[in-house]
Amino acid sequence: MKILIVGAGGFVGAILRYLFSKWITLLVGNIIPFGTLFVNVVGSFALGYIHTLSVERLSIGGDMRLFIEVGILGAFTTFSTFSIETLHLFEDGAYMLALLYMFLNLFISLVAAFMGIHFARI
Repeated sequence: MKILIVGAGGFVGAILRYLFSKWITLLVGNIIPFGTLFVNVVGSFALGYIHTLSVERLSIGGDMRLFIEVGILGAFTTFSTFSIETLHLFEDGAYMLALLYMFLNLFISLVAAFMGIHFARI
């Protein structure tokens, strides 16, 4: 059942990502991928806000949190998850680990994307 809940949220999040990315690109152009930047920033804010509310202030059930946090926002942007995880490391006082995690995510992801492009062109 939980897989269906996440999948339903992912369906919604993926569609929202597509629509918002296209809309922002139409509004401001594509000098850099502003649509992606927009969904990453909005998704990071939304996950931080909703996760904090659900844990610290409201009693939001596990299935609803899965639907919103993992499903919708996970499909809307995985960058939001990275942001929250990094902030949790900082909040726990694991500063060096947080910086390492940031560097590894950025560096390894860029290298992996480069390798994927390279191998696809072979």
